[in-house]
Amino acid sequence: MVGRTQEEIEKELSKEYIPLSYAEYEEGLSNGKLLGLRCQSCGKITSHPMPVCQWCGSRDMERVELSGEGELLTFTVIRVAPEGFDAPYVPCLVKTLEGPTVIARLDLTPEEASQELIGKRVKMSGTYKYEGDKYSAGAHVCPVFRIIE
Repeated sequence: MVGRTQEEIEKELSKEYIPLSYAEYEEGLSNGKLLGLRCQSCGKITSHPMPVCQWCGSRDMERVELSGEGELLTFTVIRVAPEGFDAPYVPCLVKTLEGPTVIARLDLTPEEASQELIGKRVKMSGTYKYEGDKYSAGAHVCPVFRIIE
């Protein structure tokens, strides 16, 4: 904020700080939409709610809807679940077509999961609601992806 007047700084600081709350992100997921934030300064996109751009630190962000498609980067099979989760399940990382990486679940049984799946195209196919446990903030929704190639 170097070289700006006090009035310009105060005007900037009075703007809405978070253009996408976590509740709105989860509501979008529940409606079949993967939401993200595009930075107006550098143009990069992130796919989870945050108050500033993770790349340049700007607060000038706008909400965008992502395609829900991408590439499977990695996954693991959870056979012994923590409290609040049902095992087995397959958590994964997906690099979206727009660039950001999202944490999700893979719509596969553990028996179907193999290393050959890494790099395959995926598409968001729904959501999973987990209840959480006594240490978490309660129930949350996460995206579920399926292999499309």
